[in-house]
Amino acid sequence: MGTRAQVKKQQIVAGLIEARREILDAAAQLPTGQQDQLFLGTWSVKDLLAHLVGWDLANMAAAREVLAGQLPAFYAYHDRDWQTYNARLVAEHKRVAWVDMVASVEESHHRLIEYLQTVPAEELERDRGVRFKGYKVTIARLLQAETGDEQQHAAQIRGFWALSGGAT
Repeated sequence: MGTRAQVKKQQIVAGLIEARREILDAAAQLPTGQQDQLFLGTWSVKDLLAHLVGWDLANMAAAREVLAGQLPAFYAYHDRDWQTYNARLVAEHKRVAWVDMVASVEESHHRLIEYLQTVPAEELERDRGVRFKGYKVTIARLLQAETGDEQQHAAQIRGFWALSGGAT
């Protein structure tokens, strides 16, 4: 296993872990009544967490599909900002009780990270010829997109908290 590939894998996994920690820390600051309050279009923080559960599971499946040289199945649902797919994920993974929602998002992320530990480092950036509209699909790119999405969502939750009277 190449050192560069291993370092890159460690950076990707560390980025995923840090982004999720930021989201959960930001969400934990919200008072109980705000967990179900819409703040991001049609989404509450619970909806956002359900979306994350769905993407953890989707990316775990996608990594397996890319390793097999296949386009990840979720690309069949691609539309503007993944609206249709995200709505599907929220409907499937949202939990009524806050504690259950947090446990679910922690568990799905743990499963994703645990799975990624089994993937050889050099496989994360390997080009297996998988393309979507000319875009090269690799495991690393999928995970980097998830990290970026989660960083943005953490900032959105912090902004919601600050606007609702929380400290900055």
